[in-house]
Amino acid sequence: MHYMQTVQTSSTSMQRLLSARQVQDILHIDRSTVYRMAEDGRLPAIRVGKQWRFPADEIYGLVAAQPPVINTSPMDPTVATATADVAAELLGVMVVVTDMEGHPITPIANPCPWMIEHADDPEVLRTCIAEWHRMADDHTFEPHFSEGEHGFECARAFVRSGRELVGMVLAGGVTPQGAHRTDLYELSPEDRRRVLDALPRVAATLSRTASAPAGTHQEEKR
Repeated sequence: MHYMQTVQTSSTSMQRLLSARQVQDILHIDRSTVYRMAEDGRLPAIRVGKQWRFPADEIYGLVAAQPPVINTSPMDPTVATATADVAAELLGVMVVVTDMEGHPITPIANPCPWMIEHADDPEVLRTCIAEWHRMADDHTFEPHFSEGEHGFECARAFVRSGRELVGMVLAGGVTPQGAHRTDLYELSPEDRRRVLDALPRVAATLSRTASAPAGTHQEEKR
């Protein structure tokens, strides 16, 4: 869908407008992509002086037909983002940290070529969030790879605060075994094992930084 870009009018003051940085955080895309989508009409955008501003209701409508999800995770997004960046670089896969509803707390670190190509498509993020939520509901605690709707594999480990599950670290963008795709990360059996072994350690690092109020998050099943 293309949106008509308008100049500032008196009606602008009647609606809530978002900055480019806020749109980055909501849609989990980088700043250059936000500006590119505003310029070519793929995002609803308004020129306010020399700056782009974005109608909040329409931006949130791209994510879901409901109010924005407020991050209630006890994880510090800055710490989680730094941890995801390091893990993704060392393991050679995509890494993202989410809450227990599957909503990202961090941007996707080290996105594979397929994800970069589809970064402008909000439907991709919606599908990923739904899949990550299903992974959160699967209380098989041993990390393992599973193939998702977009044709690549992901694995996850839980982040805990005490006995409560408060989030996940996910590694993804991995080519399914036996397939060959240049737009995904193809791992040897040894590298796949290395990712699965590393995920609980990455999650444990974040667990040490989490401090959840009692009773506010999903309790670990024993």
